[in-house]
Amino acid sequence: MGMNFHDQKNRSSYMTRKADQSWLKSFQQLVPITKVERAIDIGCGGGIYTKALLEMGVQSVIGIDFSEVMIEAAKENLQDYNNVSFQKGTAYDSQIETDSADLLLERALIHHLDDLNACFSEGFRILRREGHYLIQDRTPEDCLLPGSKEHIRGYFFELFPHLIEKESARRYTNEQVISALKQAGFSKNTEVQLWEVREEYKDKEQLLNDIRERTGRSILHDLTDAQLQELVSHLDEVFPSGEVIVEKDRWTIWKAQKE
Repeated sequence: MGMNFHDQKNRSSYMTRKADQSWLKSFQQLVPITKVERAIDIGCGGGIYTKALLEMGVQSVIGIDFSEVMIEAAKENLQDYNNVSFQKGTAYDSQIETDSADLLLERALIHHLDDLNACFSEGFRILRREGHYLIQDRTPEDCLLPGSKEHIRGYFFELFPHLIEKESARRYTNEQVISALKQAGFSKNTEVQLWEVREEYKDKEQLLNDIRERTGRSILHDLTDAQLQELVSHLDEVFPSGEVIVEKDRWTIWKAQKE
């Protein structure tokens, strides 16, 4: 089934959260934000991380997405900012001029792509010399960790093993990403792992509603409505009532630089 990013009913799926302090702190350790005049956020969705870049002090940001619906959502999300713009484009053809960006962010994007080399070559083209490239995504190892009161995603695969094959097939390994970065011409390639707080829920019901709505979770669009209800019922049993739930996901962040 999969998620349709062009469907108006999914318009708000990637605009309602805020980037957590865990992400902001990690990002600031990786990139000299004060030196970034222009950043590009490819696969910006509803603009959650576009906004985070601006709030950290990046002087101007262009958000790129292949979906007009997502671009509309991002414009609404950042309507109070005057140093940001959004336009249609892809990771292979961003419509950004050559040698024009100090920073390129691609968060939760590459698992949707079937050609890393083309994506990274486009990134190399648009970055200036000494420009920073940050790719954030999950490896198969990141995704398939056991379910817990923090790593809620793990329960998806424990309950529905058929999702494991799909998830593993669409995720790149660390070795594949590093190899493609080198082939594209990037140097100083490093990777770090990050446990990023995805959401803090005031109670169990708020979490269960998030699951019912499939909010920001494209993998859940591969479940039928009946399977989704089975997942909700399972999580209802796992989590006690009346407690705050802090959900985290483990990510890998690759940092590359154009010399």
